[in-house]
Amino acid sequence: MICLGRLMLALCGFLVTGALLGAVPPKLEQGPEHSSLVGQVLIASPKIADPRFQRTVILIVRHSKEGAVGIIINRPIGEHSIASLLAMLGENGSSVDGDVQIFAGGPVQPEAIFIIHTTDYARSETIPINGRVAVTSSSQVFRDIARDNGPRRTLIAFGYAGWGPSQLEAELARNDWFTAAADAELIFEERRERVWDSAMARRFRDL
Repeated sequence: MICLGRLMLALCGFLVTGALLGAVPPKLEQGPEHSSLVGQVLIASPKIADPRFQRTVILIVRHSKEGAVGIIINRPIGEHSIASLLAMLGENGSSVDGDVQIFAGGPVQPEAIFIIHTTDYARSETIPINGRVAVTSSSQVFRDIARDNGPRRTLIAFGYAGWGPSQLEAELARNDWFTAAADAELIFEERRERVWDSAMARRFRDL
């Protein structure tokens, strides 16, 4: 597992920095020999001892020969006002009401905000994941949420988990992670303390 590095900053930085600053996201081409896990969740094996990843469930949002990017969906860290999030992004949110739950998305670039949401909402910078969920990084999402024009369900995370070329494949071969299909119920509705157990149940159901 990579915690820092130029490669994963290039792969993942576009989701926040690129969207906010107007940069063009890089295209991660999938070769015919590469089986992408985008739209799947990684489920931490019970043998993972690293406290950063014990019993984590990670939604894969990018996966190619260059590496993989995922966001942990079961590490809530508290609630924050939408106004404070806008202020953090350098915008005036003094007139915006409401609180949202925040998650720790992973140890890399913890200042980066990732908004996973249902597909009833889309902007030009929205990145579809699997037809059921998408990712958007734009301060406008918070304004839309406050005005009841945002997505029906959201998961707002700081940071991400990243892998270099072939690294995730090696960890899967060691059975460090299991995989299962991601769905909106698991990501948005399941009680967070039950997400790992529910994901494991999905894994065995899908075998």
